[in-house]
Amino acid sequence: MIKPDGVQRRLVGRIVGRIEEKGLRIAGMKLVRMTAAQAADLYAQHRGKDFYDRLVRFVTSSPVVVMAVEGNRAAAVVRRMMGARSGFEAEPGTLRGDFGDSESWNLVHGADDPASGRREISIFFGEDELAACEHADQPWICTEFERA
Repeated sequence: MIKPDGVQRRLVGRIVGRIEEKGLRIAGMKLVRMTAAQAADLYAQHRGKDFYDRLVRFVTSSPVVVMAVEGNRAAAVVRRMMGARSGFEAEPGTLRGDFGDSESWNLVHGADDPASGRREISIFFGEDELAACEHADQPWICTEFERA
């Protein structure tokens, strides 16, 4: 997901481009105004923590771009591409390292693992909204033996 700060700063194209350039596929994408109920579902594991209410207010304050991303080890790859939670601490070459400098506003959200990814995708997409396919360049991205 590209959070409100990424959308407001007009970084959507650059972030999506980096994901595609890595060899991952966008199976679903839409610009949405996240509801409080969707934010509560997305961040359920943080409920009760001191930053939870602030996080929900932030992600519902402006449109976000939600995506279903597919590819070899997609969840792990996207997490590495995002970089450390704080833009200040994130390495150059990561999304947060290249585009962020805030402790609180960190541009993107990604699922921790494939199971979380499936759960999070279901918050925003119906099955009929996902267009899974194998792109023609897939054999040139990784071997069939590497594909997870």
